[in-house]
Amino acid sequence: MKNLFLCAALLAAPALSLAAEPPAAAASAASAADAMTDAEVRKIDGAAAKVTLRHAEIKSLDMPAMTMVFQVREKRLLDGLKVGDKVRFKAAHEGGQFIVTELQPAR
Repeated sequence: MKNLFLCAALLAAPALSLAAEPPAAAASAASAADAMTDAEVRKIDGAAAKVTLRHAEIKSLDMPAMTMVFQVREKRLLDGLKVGDKVRFKAAHEGGQFIVTELQPAR
């Protein structure tokens, strides 16, 4: 009888979602996506809207520090930029390409 009562109580209890992220983990993931990454400009190709950056780890993309070519979402992001500049940027992985979505001088 006790086992029957226990089973009924467990079935009536609200289901717990084991797949849901704890609020702290969700906030941490959101802040990682919002974080800017430090980099140095190594090459600029304005005609192709590309920039080569030597960058720190990009946590939002789970990417280690390296030097690589990025497409820029808008050519205007390259305005006034020169090789050797220290910058901060955000990037996204879209359509199989890594794209710089924001770019600003480092402070």
